[in-house]
Order: sequence, then C-alpha cells, then structure tokens
Amino acid sequence: MNGTNQSRVTEFVLLGLSSSKELQPLFFLIFSLLYLAILLGNFLIILTVTSESRLHTPMYFLLANLSFVDICVASFATPKMIADFLVERKTISYDACLAQIFFVHLFTGSEMVLLVSMAYDRYVAICKPLHYMTIMSRRVCIILVLISWCVGFIHTTSQLAFTVNLPFCGPNQVDSFFCDLPLVTKLACLDTYVVSLLIVADSGFLSMSSFLLLVVSYTVILVTVRSRSSASMAKARSTLTAHITVVTLFFGPCIFIYVWPFSSYSIDKILAVFYTIFTPILNPAIYTLRNKEMKAAMSKLKSQYLKPGQVSAVIRNVLFPEAK
Repeated sequence: MNGTNQSRVTEFVLLGLSSSKELQPLFFLIFSLLYLAILLGNFLIILTVTSESRLHTPMYFLLANLSFVDICVASFATPKMIADFLVERKTISYDACLAQIFFVHLFTGSEMVLLVSMAYDRYVAICKPLHYMTIMSRRVCIILVLISWCVGFIHTTSQLAFTVNLPFCGPNQVDSFFCDLPLVTKLACLDTYVVSLLIVADSGFLSMSSFLLLVVSYTVILVTVRSRSSASMAKARSTLTAHITVVTLFFGPCIFIYVWPFSSYSIDKILAVFYTIFTPILNPAIYTLRNKEMKAAMSKLKSQYLKPGQVSAVIRNVLFPEAK
C-alpha cells in the first residue's frame, strides 16, 4: 500500500487532438475563433431575449437558458485545449481532471433535460394553445430549469462516485483534449470492466431516456398538427425543424460515445469536439436563422445600440482621444 501511495498519479497528460507540431498554431487559431463565436452568439441570444419584452415568453426563456448551458458546455474544456496548443507537454492535475469530469456531466446532463423541457413547451403550445400560458407559467418555467440542473447534478455525482476512489498508480496519458471519463477509468491500476459498464449504463440511461421522450413528444406534435390546416402545419414544421435539428446534433455524439463505447479513440475525439464546440455554435445559428421574431429583435437591438455613425465615433474617440 505504501508503494502504491508513493507512485500515485498526481497529474494526467492530455494527448490532445493531434501530435503534429505543425498543426498546433492552425488549431489554436481555428478553435480560438470558434470559441469566440460561441461566446458572442450565445451571449447575443441571452441579451436579445432579456432586453426585448416581446420575447419574454416560455419558449424564449428556455432558449436563453439553453444558450447559457451551451456557453458552459463549451467552456469546461475549450479554453484549456486552446492554451495547450501553445505548449509541448499538455498536463492537467488530478483535481482539475476530476473537475472537468464533474462539469462535463453536469452541463450535458442539464442540457439533455432542458431540451426535453423545450419539447414539452412546444407540445403545449401546439397541442393545447388555449391553455398554453396557464400551463407554461413563469413558475413552471423556472421549475423546469431547476429540474434540469438538479438532474445534471445527480447524474454527475453518480458518475464521480464510480471514479473518485479509483487508484491511479501507473499510466497517466489520456488520449483526448480533456478528461473524458471512459478514457480516465481505463488508466486505473485495477480491472475497471464493471465500473466502465456502470458508467456507460448511467450515461446511456439518461441519454436514451431523454432522447426517447423527445422522439415521443415530437411525434405526438406532428400527428396532432396533421389534423389541422396546412398553414398551421407549415408553421409548426418550421418551428419543430430547428428543435429536432438541435436535438439530433446534441444527442447523436453523446449516444454514440456512451451507448457504443468501444469505438476507436479517433472517432471519440471527433465526436467530443462536435458536442463541445460545434453544437454550442450551431444552436444560436439554427434558432436565430429560422426565427423571424429573433431576427427582428436582433435588428432592433442593433439599431438601438449601434446607431449609424456611433461605431465610427467610438473608434475615433479611442484612436484620437484628444481630438475635439
């Protein structure tokens, strides 16, 4: 036991996306721009929803919360990944590694439940329009958001329970750009087959149950809309297309990684990049480009804060502060 304690792993080495030194500056530039776009796009949605009174509705309240969660999903590992492109040896402490595991499951678990809440919102709006504002009251919306965070916390706590007491006394190289739980558990100096199955079962249950609830919800909505006018059906399809696209983009990689856990590491890296980088950047684009109300509100926000000549005046004052 003393020998094990002396050789206990205190840090992990992240192998990153690629070992090619020539690609590191290019990756640094690309992912820095993508991360900046994630922050700007999602903060713009939050700012637009909070500042425009016409968007103070349940759907946009949930959308603003989704944007906040997307920022969190993109931020738990991306800043370190970007910084690691500039260093040769990419390391992370044991405690920071556990923190990454905690936050990735907290944020992704919360987002899954939040997407289910958004599907429920669309179900009530389309299938029970006369009772929509009564059912989807402000109190209910806040409860749905709190439930999503509670489920995410319970999920990540259960995942950490499988990992926190594992002994790490030998290999410490994680073949990813962050501490991905299935890869970290394989480094423990004991047989982790049962633990790995429990981790997969935990994440797989949350992913599949949320995904099935979404499939059932949207199926019921589409069946209901079929019995109504073509105009109503066209409007509902336009609204649902954005939601279904986001659900597919988010759940696809998650389900593949945890329900099909024996895929190659290179595929896991691509999928991990997809749900930590590309999904948070696609969500604001999908929801705003297909939404006339959001585009109108953003145009109003732009005209309010970026009036003609205002930008050039700010730049002129910065460059020539003493000019009269």
